[in-house]
Amino acid sequence: MSQNNLLSQIEAIMLVANRAVSLKELSTSLEEKLNIIQSGLQELSDRYEVNDYGFRLIKSGTNYQLVSAGKYADLLKKFLKLDNVSELSQASLEALTVIAYRGPVSKLEIERIRGVNCSLIIRNLLIRGLIEENFDKQKNENYYQLTLDFIRYLNLNKIEDLPDYDRLHNLADLEQMLNSVEDL
Repeated sequence: MSQNNLLSQIEAIMLVANRAVSLKELSTSLEEKLNIIQSGLQELSDRYEVNDYGFRLIKSGTNYQLVSAGKYADLLKKFLKLDNVSELSQASLEALTVIAYRGPVSKLEIERIRGVNCSLIIRNLLIRGLIEENFDKQKNENYYQLTLDFIRYLNLNKIEDLPDYDRLHNLADLEQMLNSVEDL
């Protein structure tokens, strides 16, 4: 299959899916190796960004979704006549920040970082569609990460585009600090 044909097929699937599509789903549907599909997705993402298309290809883990470009959010709200969503509380913003920079992250880790119970906050973030919950069978625990919709709302192509993401996501000092607080 030619590269242009592959890219066109990926675009066709992404357009009709109207949801996040996993790398594995694309690989299976197109009968191509994961690395070839991933390379095609990156090429499409770069093309949309460089040529200032009205849409972007965003990524969360191994899931991809075709979405409108964030800079057109006001225009689209006006067109769709969407109401403004109520603001998040300070506590919700803190939990959301922890999930964004540390995710996927367990409820226990969120609570260790914030120092308070986060059950209600997590529930509200799930209801608003800002985070998603995934169950880890090996650890028998739920883990939380940002949804593709929220990544799109932030006008990012991927979560790693957050300011200081690499430094804050892999912060060993935070683990040491949390462990020292638990020892008290």
